[in-house]
Amino acid sequence: MPQSALFTGIIPPVSTIFTADGQFDKPGTAALIDDMIAAGVDGLFFLGSGGEFSQLNADERKAIAAFAIAHVDRRVPVLIGTGGTNARETIELSQHAQQAGADGIVVINPYYWKVSEANLIRYFEQVADSVTLPVMLYNFPALTGQDLTPALVKTLADSRSNIVGIKDTIDSVAHLRSMIHTVKAAHPHFTVLCGYDDHLFNTLLLGGDGAISASGNFAPQVSVNLLKAWRDKDVAKAAEYHQTLLQIPQLYQLDTPFVNVIKEAIVLCGRPISTHVLPPASPLDEPRKAQLKSLLQQLKLC
Repeated sequence: MPQSALFTGIIPPVSTIFTADGQFDKPGTAALIDDMIAAGVDGLFFLGSGGEFSQLNADERKAIAAFAIAHVDRRVPVLIGTGGTNARETIELSQHAQQAGADGIVVINPYYWKVSEANLIRYFEQVADSVTLPVMLYNFPALTGQDLTPALVKTLADSRSNIVGIKDTIDSVAHLRSMIHTVKAAHPHFTVLCGYDDHLFNTLLLGGDGAISASGNFAPQVSVNLLKAWRDKDVAKAAEYHQTLLQIPQLYQLDTPFVNVIKEAIVLCGRPISTHVLPPASPLDEPRKAQLKSLLQQLKLC
């Protein structure tokens, strides 16, 4: 385990920008990266759910990872999502991320089979053993269908010193509380980040470390300012920002997958980008764009 927690604070899961014909849009992605770094984020996570990793093949994922790492150019730590449905490809992508200069990898559990606990432990150990990079686990049971329990995560942290944290994308204070108490009791420097915007304040109050949440793409200042207020011990100011974050998840209910919503929000909040998304996602229709604009205006985000 590291001597202090790695990958703490506000680490947006960066949207991957595509041209209208579905090609990787390097200038669009670069502009988004620069905006977020200028807003004061603590790191960037590429090729997560919002980065549309599940709609990309391995070669596309490698090309995007290499570009992102090079463009960030050490300004902030870079995490690359390498998980998928099979261990061989996850290992291949993890080793590529290491060779390309990533600071860490983020690994979701295999999401086709329900995997026995023994096989799940073996999977994560194999991935961790394939690199020297720090590994962040990625729990998203609403999509994977299988929860990474606090007890399982502690077992993995006990087993491999380079398994250093988790993105816990679950709409449950109890799960976050148990994750923090169970794993940090044994490994104080294990990083626990929430995956939902509206749980950042709870996570900090419980002793967690920050958030990897989608609003970092279109309103990074809200989370960045909440964390700053928290660190300055201005709990009242932090609570004000929390009130905004409490409302943001309703935006994501406008469509499924909601990657299109995030991209339209980026445009509405002042960064002109291509909002093309890869199937099975599709463009957001005009009535829902209007709803999105209204919600963002109510929150004074655009």
